Amino acid sequence: MTFRVHVLGSGSRGNSILLETSETRIIVDAGFSGRQLERRLAAVEVAPDSIAALFITHEHRDHTQGMGVVARRWKIPVYVARATAASCSALLGGDEDLRFYRAGQAVDLGELRVEPFLTCHDAIDPVAVTVKQRSSGLKVGIATDLGTPTVSVRHALKRCDLLILEANHDELMLRTGPYPWSLKSRIAGRHGHLSNRAAALLGTELHHPELAGVVLAHLSQECNKPELAAEVVGEALERKGYAAPLRVATQDEPLAGLNVTAMAAAVRSPQLTLWESGIRGFGDSGN
Repeated sequence: MTFRVHVLGSGSRGNSILLETSETRIIVDAGFSGRQLERRLAAVEVAPDSIAALFITHEHRDHTQGMGVVARRWKIPVYVARATAASCSALLGGDEDLRFYRAGQAVDLGELRVEPFLTCHDAIDPVAVTVKQRSSGLKVGIATDLGTPTVSVRHALKRCDLLILEANHDELMLRTGPYPWSLKSRIAGRHGHLSNRAAALLGTELHHPELAGVVLAHLSQECNKPELAAEVVGEALERKGYAAPLRVATQDEPLAGLNVTAMAAAVRSPQLTLWESGIRGFGDSGN
C-alpha cells in the first residue's frame, strides 16, 4: 500500500502538504487561497472532496489563509489547537467542523497517524508533526517554522523515512537583504526560522542509514536560493554518508509524487538498483 507526499507549495507566501495512501488523504496546513489550493490539488490529480482532514500547525497566514474556505467548501474537518483556532477567528465563519488537538497526543486519521509536537516559534501554540502510515510504519517528518531545534524536536523527528525540513535563509543574504532590522532579528532569532547552516546541522543529527529522502522547505524568496540551500545541506549530509535524494520545494509549483514506499524500499535494499527494483525515480507517482 503506497504512501505518497505532495508538497503543494512551500515558502514565505504559503505552505501546504498533501499526504496520501490508497485509503486516506490529509493536508497539513492551508496557506493558500481556496482557488490556489484547488489548482494545486488538480495539478497532482487529487479531488478536494476526497481529503479526510486538514491539520493546522499554527496561526500564521502562510499556513492558514485558506483554512476556512477549505473547511466550508469541501466539508473537511479541521484539526487545530484551541488557541490557534481562536487567533484565526477572522478566517472562520463559525460553521466549520473544528476538532481540537493538543501537542503530544496522536491523532488517527484513517491509515495515517499524525503526531504533533511543540516547536520554538513566535506563534501562540506552534507545532510540527510527524505522519506515520500505520500499516507499514513509514514515517514522514514535517518540520518548518522551527526557530530553535529543541531536544524534544530532535526526539520527535528521529528515524524518519522522509524528512521535510526548513531551510529558510542564507545568513549572509539575510544580513544584507532588504528587510528592516526588526524583521531580520525575528527571522534569525530563537523563535524565528532555520538558516541553511542550521538546517544542515539538524539534518546531520537526524541522519540514519534508512533515511530515504530529504526535502528542503519554507525557503525565503528574498534571502535564499534553492541551489544554495541544496549545496549547504547536501554537502553536510554527504559527509555523514547520505546518498538518497535531496529535493527543494518551491513556492509556486507543487513538488509532487514523492513515493515514500518506493524510496524506503530502495534504501533498505541497497543491493538492488532503482531500475531493478522497479523504482523509476524520487518523483515517481506510479503504484
